[in-house]
Amino acid sequence: MHVLNTEQIKKYLFQLPGWQYDGDTIKKEWLFKDFPAAMKFINDVAEIAEEDQHHPEINNVYNHVTLSLFTHAAGGVTEKDIHLAEKINQLK
Repeated sequence: MHVLNTEQIKKYLFQLPGWQYDGDTIKKEWLFKDFPAAMKFINDVAEIAEEDQHHPEINNVYNHVTLSLFTHAAGGVTEKDIHLAEKINQLK
């Protein structure tokens, strides 16, 4: 799997509402009504990630969740990250 260049990433992100390119990763933030809602979302993400064998970096502070995607084995953002972001966007 090859690393996408900045132009390719921006083209994909145009179709992925809320995701941003952060130089090394793509990331998105969510705000939930409370901690249990945030944890449900994280668990739903975990199921998808496990199915795809591609695991995001997850940061959670009470009702605020941030996910970052990066293909470590390739050294950058790949189509694998884009596809996982698409699946995650369908959750909420």
